[in-house]
Amino acid sequence: MKLDHTDKGILEELQTNARITNAELAKRINLSPSSTLERVKKLEASGLIDRYVTLLDERKAGYTCITFVEVTLARHGETPVENFFNSISNMDEVLECHHITGEGDFLLKIATRDIPQYDELILHGLSALPNVQHLKTSVVLSTFKHQTKLPL
Repeated sequence: MKLDHTDKGILEELQTNARITNAELAKRINLSPSSTLERVKKLEASGLIDRYVTLLDERKAGYTCITFVEVTLARHGETPVENFFNSISNMDEVLECHHITGEGDFLLKIATRDIPQYDELILHGLSALPNVQHLKTSVVLSTFKHQTKLPL
């Protein structure tokens, strides 16, 4: 989808505050409310706007243990990858799953309330999955930048 200056302005504003009213959005991008709404609907229909969410502060929500886990599978191919993905899709603690290059096969971002909950997830969840050969964990000590806004 080709984006013009106005579309980019809409997306910039919505990435900053998805709860902005259509009237306020229209004012900020210098367009009529009806034209603004029409453009937003087109951006949604195209799939460029995937969804609207509320971002929570993990620690304030009680998730004090944030980890990144590199997962290496014993076997590769379409079926093992799909099986792994299907298995972790049901694990609420897994916030993100990326199929990656390098030594590992997947990089997971995991949020648990504490180390004991993380230990339980590793012992009875991830390590217990068939075809998981190796796990390498990095614990987040602090976060200096957490951004969801894409540059346009």
